[in-house]
Parts: sequence; structure tokens; C-alpha cells
Amino acid sequence: MGSLLLVLFFVNILFAGIIIFIERKDATATWAWVMILFFIPFLGFVIYIFLGQNLTRRRLFDWEGIRKIGIIDILSRQIEQIRNPEFRFHNDNIEPYRDLIYMHLVNNDAVLTKDNEIDIFNTGQRKFDQLIADIDAARDHIHLQYYIFRHDNLGKKLIRHLTQKAREGVKVRVLYDELGSRKLRRRHFKALTEAGGEVGVFFPSKVAMINLRLNYRNHRKLTIIDGRTGYVGGFNVGDEYIGSSRRFGDWRDTHLRICGNAVDPMQTRFILDWNQASKSRPIAYEARYFPMKQPAGNAAVQIVSSGPDSDWEQIKNGYIKMITDARESVYIQTPYFIPDQSLLDALRIAALSGKDVRIMIPSMPDHPFIYWATLSHIGQLMNSGVSVYIYQKGFLHAKCVIADRRVSSVGTANIDLRSFRLNFEVNAFIYDHETSEKLAADFEQDMMYSDRLTPEKYARRSKMIRFKESISRLLSPIL
Repeated sequence: MGSLLLVLFFVNILFAGIIIFIERKDATATWAWVMILFFIPFLGFVIYIFLGQNLTRRRLFDWEGIRKIGIIDILSRQIEQIRNPEFRFHNDNIEPYRDLIYMHLVNNDAVLTKDNEIDIFNTGQRKFDQLIADIDAARDHIHLQYYIFRHDNLGKKLIRHLTQKAREGVKVRVLYDELGSRKLRRRHFKALTEAGGEVGVFFPSKVAMINLRLNYRNHRKLTIIDGRTGYVGGFNVGDEYIGSSRRFGDWRDTHLRICGNAVDPMQTRFILDWNQASKSRPIAYEARYFPMKQPAGNAAVQIVSSGPDSDWEQIKNGYIKMITDARESVYIQTPYFIPDQSLLDALRIAALSGKDVRIMIPSMPDHPFIYWATLSHIGQLMNSGVSVYIYQKGFLHAKCVIADRRVSSVGTANIDLRSFRLNFEVNAFIYDHETSEKLAADFEQDMMYSDRLTPEKYARRSKMIRFKESISRLLSPIL
């Protein structure tokens, strides 16, 4: 019996090791998996099969249809313009960020649009009241995508309004992630589908309780209405997001409502995700989904997406570029703070260079291991001059980065390795002084409900907390 266990142990290490090194994970993730395999022989290999696969070289999305709507031509024209050293943007908000814009154009096919109006929502009640009003006013189609969609009071209300629009002849499509919405069932949408609506599930289990893509989830939250109005940000669908949870209390998040040509790349992102999840009912790239729009405002926006199918961590790279280019300040709000070394170094260098770097995290954990890992990384930054604020008024879920109060990013990506490498995410990068100023003012308002974490306070934490931080930090590459 002892010889058999020894053989199984070495076979487990051999096969898992081959898979890990063939898939060329970064060194920190590799060592984390080696530790799992060492302490949990054989079962560790099974865990890796479910959680450790690499999707980088997989073709998940069909990009061919995009050529039909002219995005490729727009991209080529914008890249050629920025490469011309004589070219200048006729907008003082945009010109300082041409390098960042170029990076997103070349590495993410993120078209720059310059005629957008942006509304900011930081309470769920306001966001969903406006969303439902826009749904009720829809005339052609509603495309709605969420990581978490609960069948609670808010979820049922949203389904009722979507069902009514479907009965009126509006084409309604709802896409949700199976793991994030694991308690949701197809029967919950019966009235909607009977009225002509369609429902898709991203990366569903092919066999009950067995999903080999368990670790790769679609964390995006997008809504596009009539191709003219788009929503992107941190709010999911559930009662806790409107402050109705005893556990979390007031829910502090950030979500954007965008009108203008930035809605077209949001629509494209939804269609790509829908067609991957619902191959038998694909959406064609019809003109109805990309209507001509009058200029709605002056905000310049790029919609940037990232995921485990890509060689590049596009949103993380955008964050780093914003931080390293900042001349005065960097404000960050995130529920989880588990950066890799490159982002840690960027923040540390910015602070050591005299920039006003502030990071705000929640006071309560919704995932304990991730919370302790967050505190460990936060503690490492304070000695370099980074100011840390612990938000006390409910749960902070906003994913927001603001540099110099002039450029900002709001979306679904947290400051953690999961968002950068494992989840499918989408963010709006905003080159607009007015919008960025409002987001910075919201941050400063939130500081009134936050406690400043100082190096002295951090040093007084208990030995038990130090132990939890150490274990969580060790596991952070695979959390």
C-alpha cells in the first residue's frame, strides 16, 4: 500500500509538473501550484485540472464579423494618425494620453470615441432606477450581461420589465455567468423566453457539477439598449447591490451610463460574448445594433476588454501606464488588492517620486483569504508613502482608477491577479477632465467614511492576522 501511494505521488507530480511548465505560467503561479501538489498529492492534480488550465492559445471568440461594421478600418485609420508625429488631437483632455490610447488601439483593438456623455452612479438604487427606465423606453433591442444575476426581489423586478418589453416586440437577450449566478435556473426566465426573449449562459457545465472551465469566469457587466445607451461598471443584479443586505449594509460601487459612439464597442463586446455562449443562436452584425448617433457629449472613451484567452493583460497594462504617467496623483478604489510585482512596483515608484497615491479598500471581507492577502500587499506599500483608507460605510465594491483628476478607468476589473489573468473583464478608459474630476470628488467624499491605515496601526496587528496574511499571500497567485 505504501509503495502504491508513493507511485501515485510521483505520477501526480510528474504529470501536473509537465502540464504547468508546458503551459508556461509565470513563476509565482507555478510555485503556488507546486505547493498545492506537494501538500495535496494526487488530489492536487485533480484541482489543477479544474482550476489551472491555460486558455491563452484557445480561440474562443469569432472576430470575423467585426469587419462588417467597419471597426477594422477605423482602427487602422486611428493607428496611422497617432503614428504620425505631426498629428495632434484637437482636445487638451486627449493629447497627453496618446501613448495610452495607442497601446489600447494596437493591443486591444479599442477604438477611441470622442463624443460621449457619461453619467456616474455610485448607489445601486439610482443605477437600477435609471436602467429600468431605459429598458422601459427601449424600442428595438435590449442586451444585458451580468456576472451575478440573483432571482431575488431586484432580479425578479428586472425580469418582469424585460418580459414586458419582449411582449411588445423588443428583442431581449440576457447573458449570465454560470458560476457567478450558480443559483439561477432557466425556469426563472420562463416568462421571458415564452415572450420571445433569449437567455445565454457563459461557460456552462456540460455534465452536472463538473465544469473544467470553473476557474475562468465572465466577470463583465454590460447593458446595451437600442445601440444608443450603454452601461458598464461594478454593480451586479441582486438585492445586496441596492443596500438590502444585512451583512453588507450600504453597497458602494461605481457604474457608468454612456451615450455616444462608445456604445458601439460595448455592443461588439456583448455580441462576441453572446456568440461564444450561444453558438446555436448567434447575433449577426446588423445595422440595427449599430445605429448612427448624434454627438452626445465631449468625453473621449476607449472600451478595453481582457481575458485568459489573451497573451496580454490589457486592463492591467492600462492601469500601469496611467500610474507611471501620472504627474500629481493616483486614486484607486478596489474591493480586492492582490497586484503582481509590476503593478506593485509602479505604485511604489509613483509614491517614492512624490506623487499623491491613495488606495481605498473595504473594511469587511466577502472572501476571507482574498481579504488577508489584500492587507498583506497594502502593508507592503505604506512604507513607500502610499496612503491607505479603509472604507467603513458598508461594502466598497468600486473598481476605479483616477490619475491627475484628468484620466480615469471604471469597469469590472479589480486590482487582483484573478481579474488580470483569469476573468473576462471590460473597462472604460476615459480621457475627460469633467468625468475624472467627479470620480476624484467621489473618492474624497468616501474618505470621510474611511479610517486611515498608518504603518503604526498596521504594525500593531495580531500574530494571528500576520499568520493569515502570510498564508493568503502565498496562495494569492491562484486565489
